[in-house]
Amino acid sequence: MKKKEFIIGLFLLTLIATAIWAWLQTGKPKAPQTTFATITGEKLPLHTLSGKAVIVTFWATTCPGCMKEIPHLIELYQHYHNQGLEIIAVAMSYDRPDQVIAMAKNKKIPYKIALDTQGLNAKAFGDIRLTPTTFLISPNQTIELHKLGNFDTPALKKRIDTLLKG
Repeated sequence: MKKKEFIIGLFLLTLIATAIWAWLQTGKPKAPQTTFATITGEKLPLHTLSGKAVIVTFWATTCPGCMKEIPHLIELYQHYHNQGLEIIAVAMSYDRPDQVIAMAKNKKIPYKIALDTQGLNAKAFGDIRLTPTTFLISPNQTIELHKLGNFDTPALKKRIDTLLKG
């Protein structure tokens, strides 16, 4: 009888451990496999940034909240880029490319700006329709943060610090 109880206990323990392991593995979704088309004509597959922390933010030139975030994104880029942070600001499909380019020049944006003229990037990230929507992606390409609306800069800095320290 004791051998049977031991085997059942071992089976249950293995089952629980497997369930916990599976939950931990799926706890954070993987970043989508998508390619950005920048305003400079570069094609940038997201997977090529593996090993770096990446902020992907969906924005529009007509979005007041997005305009409010630009100085914070510039600050984050200037502070963390040399430590391994990349930022990609994805202009929504309804934004005219000439307006996006003019805004990038006017605001002196140093990070990458992508045009999502067909909405493929927005669809890859879960059919994004509202701006700003920001994602923080870890160096191993998991989504660490998905924020609809303006992000909290100090909280975002803490998360970036954690990701960059590895």
